[in-house]
Amino acid sequence: MSQKMRLITPIISARLDTKAGNKAKNLHALQKAGYQIPKTWVCNWSAFERYQANDISVIEELKTELEGICEPGKRYAVRSSANVEDDINQSFAGQFKTVLDVDSADQILQAMWAIWATANSQPVQTYIQTQFFQRKGLLMAVIIQEMVPPFVSGVSFSKNPMTGMDEVVVEAVRGRGDQLVQEGTTPYRWVWKWGCWLKQPVVDEISQTLIDKVVSGTREIAKTFDQDVDLEWVSDGQTLYWLQMRQITTISGVTVYSNKLAKEMLPGLVKPLIWSINIPLVNGAWVRVMTELVGKNDLTPEKMAKAFHYRTYFNMSILGDIFKRLGMPPESLEMMMGVAPEGFQSPKMKPNLKMMRLLPRLMVFMLDKLTFERRILKELPVLEEEFARHYREKWGEWSDGEIMKGIDALFDTAQKMAYFNIVGPLLMMLYNGSLKSELKKVNVDFDHLQVVDGERDLGQFDPAPWMKALNQRFRNMADQDREAILHLSFDEFMAMDKMDGFREDVLKFIQHFGHLSDSGNDFSQIPWREDPDTLFKLILHYEPEPGLLEKKISFENIPLKGVHRWVLRHIYRRARDFRLFRERISFRYTFGYGLFRIYFMELARRFVSRGWLQAVNDIFYIYLPEIRAVVAGETSANDLAGLVEQRKREMENAQQVVLPQIIFGEEIPPVDQEGKCVLNGVGTSGGYFEGTAKVVRGLRDFSKIEQSEILVIPYSDVSWTPLFAKAGAVVSESGGMLSHSSIIAREYHIPCVVSVPDVTLLPDGTRLLVNGYSGEVMIVNGAEKSAVEGIE
Repeated sequence: MSQKMRLITPIISARLDTKAGNKAKNLHALQKAGYQIPKTWVCNWSAFERYQANDISVIEELKTELEGICEPGKRYAVRSSANVEDDINQSFAGQFKTVLDVDSADQILQAMWAIWATANSQPVQTYIQTQFFQRKGLLMAVIIQEMVPPFVSGVSFSKNPMTGMDEVVVEAVRGRGDQLVQEGTTPYRWVWKWGCWLKQPVVDEISQTLIDKVVSGTREIAKTFDQDVDLEWVSDGQTLYWLQMRQITTISGVTVYSNKLAKEMLPGLVKPLIWSINIPLVNGAWVRVMTELVGKNDLTPEKMAKAFHYRTYFNMSILGDIFKRLGMPPESLEMMMGVAPEGFQSPKMKPNLKMMRLLPRLMVFMLDKLTFERRILKELPVLEEEFARHYREKWGEWSDGEIMKGIDALFDTAQKMAYFNIVGPLLMMLYNGSLKSELKKVNVDFDHLQVVDGERDLGQFDPAPWMKALNQRFRNMADQDREAILHLSFDEFMAMDKMDGFREDVLKFIQHFGHLSDSGNDFSQIPWREDPDTLFKLILHYEPEPGLLEKKISFENIPLKGVHRWVLRHIYRRARDFRLFRERISFRYTFGYGLFRIYFMELARRFVSRGWLQAVNDIFYIYLPEIRAVVAGETSANDLAGLVEQRKREMENAQQVVLPQIIFGEEIPPVDQEGKCVLNGVGTSGGYFEGTAKVVRGLRDFSKIEQSEILVIPYSDVSWTPLFAKAGAVVSESGGMLSHSSIIAREYHIPCVVSVPDVTLLPDGTRLLVNGYSGEVMIVNGAEKSAVEGIE
């Protein structure tokens, strides 16, 4: 038989057989890239096709070739390499048989038959039907690999396959690796993130040096192939060998939400009407900025944020995609989410190929922003005038529909201002950063520099100097006048004699700063102009922090000469100008955004007068599309009061809810419930599920499991696969990321938690809530006592 026609070829061949299967292709790629793998051959799927066609001559051909590669005293592992395995859409991981420790051509041939036979097995057929895969397309190549004496075996992931977080997860056991998949062994587990160990077990039998090599190797392989990888490996005590590589596919569909940024922008519970305006308004401006940076995309304001229990969470997965296109370090996004390990040093942005592709667009963006001052000076006065026209105290004959048109027009103006309110501060931060860097060269701390020293215009946008001046005038009054004023309401003060100058200045202050409130992003908050009594008391009792300006140094006092002074002065002026721009834009944006309150309060008064709402503030519990539909006559207004009461109750209950900073997936996560027992394990397949538990310990219990129940098991192997087609979630006493139960749960897209001690002691019928991301299993619905007693 010629070399060209051989069924079995070495994996090291310059060109791998096109019928070798994905698993063999990945091994070939690893070896070609210089990574250590065991001596390996692949039998292409022509032999499988002939086997399927009952061509018995293939047996003799295979036996002859196998005798040519087998060496006395050597042992071999025989593994599947189907065309459907390790695919981007489905991995088929754990579905096909693996046979270890065979030592002759006859045994290898029998192992190959066993692997071929699994293609027709009931578990695989059930899996195929569940995954909507066409059976006629399944083709089976086989890998033959020299066995490495397994001192330590394990798996590793270049990213957390459950969450997509940028961290390396390693699981390992002493001895053979099939313990991880088939025998229900719970492995040791390490989690490495950016030079820090988030999880590191105390174990003497596995060397930390080996785990360090696994981590570094995993990261190198992921970088080499530019993809997130799932690897199997083994060590003989001296050398680390890579046995399998596949792309991690389970994280691609997981959306990650974080509320770290939201706590600064929209803290606490957000009322429906505020959500309806703020999210499309602000996020729409961010979409505009990001589109300028990266070009065409599928971003929408609604995709960028989601409400969980009325709290704002930003879609970090979308931001991550933008970051990738910009070539930014992966750590950048997670630092924004607040998950950087303690002591981690911030990454530095380095130009790469992805960024170079966007270079023309980035250059246009930067050139536009270098002259952005012109746009501000030209367009900002126009927007300020538009806001002024939107301010109304009387509504005359305006209809409800005209008010809605006014709201839409206000929204358009506010979104233009929101864009400036994003870009202006970003440019200020850029110039501040440049100034800080230059000052460091002459040993001057940026924080000690008075950037806006002597800038009179800044006082237009800062209420503090006005309050300080008014308070000083109050302190300079005669004692009897001061004493009298202290006990007056604002209206009583306004009616006092001999207070014309002071009274006029207080009125000017309220007129100028009256749109401010406790939250500039929440126009349901009462602005200062609607609560003059409180504001008046603040003026009378104002206590400024002493000596803040005196502690800072002037730019003119910095010892600089020549070109360096000229360059630094230019940067200083830009930082100074954009500080003023930021204050002016923020002030005007807050004023314009607060005008929504005026419009909606007028609508609310009308709704109350018609009996649609109980109180004017109830309008904040209605979403804008619902208000629009009522005004247009598309829906009845009779249900508004009931809807408001329902949402008030929901928000009152939500006050007691404690949510995590990061949420995975679109579902509302389970929350801590007082008095509930929580069992902890390792989440290995994402999602949330609540249902009835059924404990299955073996074949005799298979009939117990009903559709959408929670499968509680000690461990599982391939024969248990049909049970997963029925289960709504899986909880196992043992196992790790590559255990059979974890693999199949991920393939079936159901939550799975493994390594939950003694969970099979729970009685059937226990109500459980499974969190496949966090690894928590909550016992609910009053079943705690008996369930916990069973475990204890």
